[in-house]
Amino acid sequence: MSLRPGHCYREKNDRAYTRIAVTVPKRNYISTSPGTKIRQFNMGNPLKKYNRILKLIVGNHVQIRDNAIESTRMIINRYLINKVGKDLYFMRIMNFPFHLLRENKQAQGAHADRIQKGMSHPFGRVIGRAARVRPGQVIFCVLVDKEFVDLAKKGLARAKARLPCDVHIEVSEDVESIGTLPKHVREEVVEVAAPTAEAAAETGKAGEKGAEAGKEAEGVKGGKDEGAGKGKGAEKGKKEKK
Repeated sequence: MSLRPGHCYREKNDRAYTRIAVTVPKRNYISTSPGTKIRQFNMGNPLKKYNRILKLIVGNHVQIRDNAIESTRMIINRYLINKVGKDLYFMRIMNFPFHLLRENKQAQGAHADRIQKGMSHPFGRVIGRAARVRPGQVIFCVLVDKEFVDLAKKGLARAKARLPCDVHIEVSEDVESIGTLPKHVREEVVEVAAPTAEAAAETGKAGEKGAEAGKEAEGVKGGKDEGAGKGKGAEKGKKEKK
């Protein structure tokens, strides 16, 4: 089944469905829960000191699915990397999709009502996650220096097309309001193992064998060339005698 439009899940009609008891399984109301689609919540360089903070603020009560948050994160982060630089900003997602969405899946297509009519107000099964936000709540924060404020505004403005709600941007100098920053920058480091003594010895032996084989091949080729030259000379001599 394909992904349904966001307006099917953006209304907050009932209470949050979040009861997942990890440490006390007997009180666990939800047996299984899907993982979040948000890859990371902190992006950029948290070690640099910034003097401006930009906040993306929601304008109404709404539910935002995790795939919409991830799509917004990708488009903002890509813009900031290309325009500002990967080491000159820091961005954080301020909400986690705790709410679990439920749906009673039914048959679709022509004459599907003859196969399955369903029931009114079914409980349904868990199909995804969403974050429940209220007016005035911050969903994205970006730290930059003063000269990059305009570029960061343009990047955050791209979120309007990806979120199912009204948003606006606020700029201030209250950098501490973003909370505790990470102490390390996550980087992918590829480690190359150093060759051992046995491997080096085997490599040297293979090189010597290859050199000997090359010399033998050159010798055989030279012998063939000499034999061919002698045969041609003898043929020429016979023709001259005739």
